[in-house]
Amino acid sequence: MAEPEGASEVAFEDRSRLVEGVRAYGLIVAMWLRSTMAYRASFAMTALGNFVVTAFDFVTILLMFSHVDALGGYTLPEIALLYGMSATAFGLADLLLGSMDRLGRRVRDGTLDTLLVRPVPVLAQVAADRFALRRLGRITQGLLVLGYALVSLDIAWTPLKVLMIPLMVLSGAAIFGAVFVAGAAFQFVAQDASEVQNAFTYGGTTLLQYPPTIFAKDLVRGVTFVVPLAFVSWLPALYVLGREYPLALPQWAAFLPPVVAGACWALAGLAWRAGLRAYRSTGS
Repeated sequence: MAEPEGASEVAFEDRSRLVEGVRAYGLIVAMWLRSTMAYRASFAMTALGNFVVTAFDFVTILLMFSHVDALGGYTLPEIALLYGMSATAFGLADLLLGSMDRLGRRVRDGTLDTLLVRPVPVLAQVAADRFALRRLGRITQGLLVLGYALVSLDIAWTPLKVLMIPLMVLSGAAIFGAVFVAGAAFQFVAQDASEVQNAFTYGGTTLLQYPPTIFAKDLVRGVTFVVPLAFVSWLPALYVLGREYPLALPQWAAFLPPVVAGACWALAGLAWRAGLRAYRSTGS
């Protein structure tokens, strides 16, 4: 059956907008990178500071294991795998879309209006605004912990388990990215809801750094079926470790992160469009 002409035109327009948005995002990021590299010593110090501050999360886990042999039935290398995966995935999303939490401030002070009059998708402008390369410190720290876990763990590697490692990182970053966008869309209405957004992003990555066995099952259900952060690391990581998920889901659920990421982005896109259409200028 031939595709309706109107539908094909809409699809072409959406693809064009996507290409335009990615190009605009790249240009804005390049501008901020040039600005950052103009002060290389400052960048090095802030990146190192970001690395050290985020490393304290894992130091806390190390202090716990100085008093116990296992946490929720998980050894230190196993928790390091959970930590490394969630920290790296979140670090990528934070690097690319971490500026989304500034949207509420722009709505309140009226500076969002200046973005609306530019011939560039608003989402690309908000996402790339003040692109902070120093956030590479968090990614580096997550990768180091992940490397430690992979070296320390005695895993019976299969091709699927090897594939699961990059799949977790990329899909997890996409899921966190969708949460960033959905949280920003909520700020069109709430205007001062950056902390609500941070509860699901920064709070979510902290939650995923610990095994699901230490949390109540209602909370585990919530981050599996409501806000599906469990697909960032818990489900695929437990498949790699050969452990059962607390909710007794089928094993193939561990391979769903790309599907979940796509669904999250579809919903986040709808929320963003609805929020942008509902926005009313401050008039200032």
